[in-house]
Amino acid sequence: MSEIAKFVNHGAANVTPALAEKMLPHLAQWKLEFTQINAPKYPHLVDQLEFLADAVEDSVEGAYKELPYVAVAQAVFALVYAHKKTGIIPEGVLEMAGADNSSVVRAALIQNEKAFAIYASKQGIDWRKITSQA
Repeated sequence: MSEIAKFVNHGAANVTPALAEKMLPHLAQWKLEFTQINAPKYPHLVDQLEFLADAVEDSVEGAYKELPYVAVAQAVFALVYAHKKTGIIPEGVLEMAGADNSSVVRAALIQNEKAFAIYASKQGIDWRKITSQA
């Protein structure tokens, strides 16, 4: 397991259902915020963050009950990490902009690939576009 995956797993272990519920009212604003991310080396990052936000929202609100909680917790951790803007790599380092956010998001997506692919399919989303394999 990669160090980033361990980092995501450790962070997600602290995500409770109450915390996931508490972030729901903020997701719409965060999605807008994520559209402003300037990370040209990671062109799929904004779509991936939006996908995770939608998955968390649908799961926590009960609209989609099949997503395992570990996937929800890792998605919540990735969203909070991207929102905080105080990551491993400072945002001012332009040549590395988005690298840590992308790594955290990808770790959450890869570890829960099967569950997220099923969710994407049921939502009419091309999973290959989210995973950047399109």
